[in-house]
Amino acid sequence: MARCRVILLVDRSRQEVRAALKEIREGIGRWAEITGEYETGTEPLAEVNADLGVVLGGDGTLLSQARRLDGRDLPLVGVNFGRLGFLAEFDWPSLQTHAQAIFCPKPPVQEHMMLAVALKATDGAIAHRGVAINDCVITAGQPFRMIELRLSIDGSAGPILSGDGVIVATPTGSTAYNASAGGPIMDRGLEAMIVTPLAAHSLAFRPFVLCPTCRVHIEVVRANPGTSLVLDGQLALPVTRGQSVTIERHPRKARFVGNPSTTYWRILLDKMRWAAPPTYRDRGP
Repeated sequence: MARCRVILLVDRSRQEVRAALKEIREGIGRWAEITGEYETGTEPLAEVNADLGVVLGGDGTLLSQARRLDGRDLPLVGVNFGRLGFLAEFDWPSLQTHAQAIFCPKPPVQEHMMLAVALKATDGAIAHRGVAINDCVITAGQPFRMIELRLSIDGSAGPILSGDGVIVATPTGSTAYNASAGGPIMDRGLEAMIVTPLAAHSLAFRPFVLCPTCRVHIEVVRANPGTSLVLDGQLALPVTRGQSVTIERHPRKARFVGNPSTTYWRILLDKMRWAAPPTYRDRGP
């Protein structure tokens, strides 16, 4: 049987990654053939000869590399050297524990819905096309006065939002900025879009969930000089009055290898402290 082919995507800006890299190379080399090693970045990779990509970094690194490799149908294994490790479900010891289940013809791949985002100029021409795995955000920016956004859904007029902006999130991104802004947590196996206002100047504008076939169109009615469209908290593009953003389900999905020893709900409990109760005297710490 042919050995699994692997590329390494390495965030060398992290000292912990640099310190562990030699050991990780040697360890993976026992189970698979390493066919390439690349710095994490945004520049396209000309050729990828691999069955898996192993990303050494944090959750943000995993997101950026998934966008970078969009269209290659390459499952990514996130080895966490960041702060949380919510999407990057492995550390180096757990990767070794599950090596035989990962570096094989059928690793436990989880598919994640993505968003296709189009920013249109005032004349209607496409100014930018992008991909988001967690979320697409229009945010007020400096000088932090309220902005105004006109929403429509599948061509039908929706609400006008005055406030700090809006988040359109995937189920995968429901636990990120969306959750911080009061949006719902969703099973990441679902396909849906969550629309969550940011500091809406209204007592009646609440988050809502759309089916995955919907198309959300957001027209910028009033903006600040710093108003931006932000994808996955990483790519920021300036937007001005008269521009618009269209968001819909991307035809492809991000593919991440899951840790067989845990579940999404267990990660929520352990790492996000989901619904953590008060510390009662009779229950200990």
